[in-house]
Amino acid sequence: MSASPSSSAQAAREAIASRLGDLRKDAELTGHELALRCGWSPAKSSRIERARTPASAADIRAWCKACGAEDQTDDLIAANRQADQMYVHWQKLHRHGMRRAQEEVAPLYEQTRHFRVYCSNVVPGILQTEAYAEALLSTIAAFQDTPDDSPAAAASRIERSRVLHDGNRRFALLLEEAVLRYRIGDAPAMAGQLGYLLAVMALPNVSLGVIPFTARRRVWPLEAFYVFDDRRASVELLTAAVNVKAPSEVATYAKAFHELSKLAVYGASARTLISDAITSIE
Repeated sequence: MSASPSSSAQAAREAIASRLGDLRKDAELTGHELALRCGWSPAKSSRIERARTPASAADIRAWCKACGAEDQTDDLIAANRQADQMYVHWQKLHRHGMRRAQEEVAPLYEQTRHFRVYCSNVVPGILQTEAYAEALLSTIAAFQDTPDDSPAAAASRIERSRVLHDGNRRFALLLEEAVLRYRIGDAPAMAGQLGYLLAVMALPNVSLGVIPFTARRRVWPLEAFYVFDDRRASVELLTAAVNVKAPSEVATYAKAFHELSKLAVYGASARTLISDAITSIE
């Protein structure tokens, strides 16, 4: 496993900083001279070049102009934007509420044909009922101190999940048994959510596995992650969403999913675990 799912984001930022440093050296400018041309402090030039401070689009434009390398501006800004998208803090993503975040990811769901999803903490969004989603999203908004538009965000999440009923897509989903027991929302919302899992299992394009508490672990419980085809993996941390596209990192998450799937039970055994969880709700 990679040491940190944010490693590729930092590597991308370091690569941009290195390219900016090369432009300065090619222009035969010192850091102080570049700072004078850009109208900022020498310390800022040093922080950007050492990848201590991410460069903004305006910073990159000024840097390239100072170095006489305006032809490099567009490519560097595009690379910088991609690096920013790799590691996005939830508070930034949800600063205007969560509905917009649900809508922004919808094109990715439309483009994907093979979904692999592992969740150790909550039911994955693509399988959530509206009541469960609203309860969860409201709790997240309160914790993050961001605007609570959970009813609208939950409705948008349900709309996004309609791809589940498209027979041209395949869904492989793994849940830790704990997910069935964690209480999100009130008893009716939780019972309805678990009942929906039983219904989803009947879809021919869906494979739903549950990793029992009693499974002998060959892979430890991980952070929730989604693998979209073999192109991208999205990882959910407490503070940020991490999006990796480097083939080696996507392959690592695909490998983790494959190993975790060996620990899961399916079919009648999975239904028994879900049914037992429903029975335990008071």
